[in-house]
Amino acid sequence: MVFEDKLWIAKSGDIRVCMEPRMCNRHGLIAGASGTGKTVTLKVMAESFSEMGVPVFLADIKGDLSGMCRPGQHNDSMEKRITKFGLDDWRYRAFPTCFWDVYGDSGHPVRTTVSEMGPELLARLMQLTEVQTDVLRIVFRIADDKELLLIDVKDLRAMLRHISENRADYCSEYGNMSAQSLAGIQRALLVLEDVGGDVFFGEPAIDIHDWIRTDENGRGFINVLHSVKLVQNQTLYATFMLFLMSELFEQLPEAGDADKPKIVFFFDEAHLLFTDAPKVLLQKIEQVVKLIRSKGVGIYFISQSPSDVPDSVLAQLSNRVQHALRAYTPAEQKAVRTAAQTFRPNPAFRTENVITELGVGEALVSFLDEDGRPGIVERALILPPQSLMGPVEEERRKAVIECSQMAEKYDQMIDRESAYEYFEEAREAEEEAAAKEAEAAEREAKKVKKAEEKEKKSSSTSTRKTSSTKKKTTSKAGKALSKATSSAMNTIGREVGKQIVRGLFGSIKW
Repeated sequence: MVFEDKLWIAKSGDIRVCMEPRMCNRHGLIAGASGTGKTVTLKVMAESFSEMGVPVFLADIKGDLSGMCRPGQHNDSMEKRITKFGLDDWRYRAFPTCFWDVYGDSGHPVRTTVSEMGPELLARLMQLTEVQTDVLRIVFRIADDKELLLIDVKDLRAMLRHISENRADYCSEYGNMSAQSLAGIQRALLVLEDVGGDVFFGEPAIDIHDWIRTDENGRGFINVLHSVKLVQNQTLYATFMLFLMSELFEQLPEAGDADKPKIVFFFDEAHLLFTDAPKVLLQKIEQVVKLIRSKGVGIYFISQSPSDVPDSVLAQLSNRVQHALRAYTPAEQKAVRTAAQTFRPNPAFRTENVITELGVGEALVSFLDEDGRPGIVERALILPPQSLMGPVEEERRKAVIECSQMAEKYDQMIDRESAYEYFEEAREAEEEAAAKEAEAAEREAKKVKKAEEKEKKSSSTSTRKTSSTKKKTTSKAGKALSKATSSAMNTIGREVGKQIVRGLFGSIKW
């Protein structure tokens, strides 16, 4: 909740532990073992940001964050906590919520195009080898050079098939692409399609500006990505969340030091982002975390232990909430010591000992002060959330989805003309031209034979007609290319002849 223009998150004795709005884009970490209260902390932070007019985007891993759209329910336990905190003006309330779902089952569909995601993230999504990744980069380069937009899976499949059939021509210009690598990418594409690639690659693609909204009372919308099914494929979840984060980085303009963030992005199960990630990708993630602050975006990672996050990224997370950690093994004891060392010490207690003693809903908290200095760590109780704890009933969720302004824009998939249609039209044009040439040749042969019976004549007529047929074929194929190119231009909103520019992760940079 908001107190004196600050985000009041916890209380330590008589001390209110608050976040400075100007420092909220310095990123943060919510850590702790399972069942220690991380979800409550996330809810309290999200509600506070919303109340201050800051939109939020978060992933609902367990399906229990949908209650944001309904007021909380009173019970004895909540009464005790409210009294303990001295919350005289406390009231339960709902927050403006927008539901999203990659699969479109429990929220508005979140789609992107193959071209927009780019080769780097798509290669990780498809779990390609290093060599296959290099080949995929070439495939995207060819598509970009030909100004062909790859919208969905069938577009990429058509592009791969075309390059395979004309591999010799492309290898001479773009470099070697082995038949085995192209075949391997095609097989990986089938696997991607089986796990939902046919659903989340398409149009209309998500516009991240639709997350940055406030309601009529000036409260920021809480965008909840239903991820119960999505997280079952951990690589898919991590890559898709990284793509959404990169979209914020690539599309938002520089904002400087604003009074509060434009949007706050919560990344739950953050360890999945870094598991088995190549060094190059980790470096790019670190760079995004460093630079996205100036875009007015705050990123908050949620994981069980600070050690789940690489040190280079952890160093950028200035606002910390550490719930209890268990230390039954030497590795866990080391993790506790590491977590304790990241806080500014409090002379009142030994941080390393307290981490293992914390109860549910209790945490070690340290936020940046108004001058950007880390605050002394406090042992504090997290405030109770004002919205409903647990999932909302399906009828209420459906009502929120149907009433949303986003329903008309995103709920219906659009299949525009793109690479697949271009290659299909070109193939049909070639087949039609071949059939016409064969028919023309047959007619000419009959004419020649008939003419030879009467007198010997030149066969120049046949040559002219054949040449005319080829010109028509070229014209028709060119027309198909022009049609597909025009569609691609309109879709990604660029001028003819302007080269596609890709950002850090290979996604299109607007």
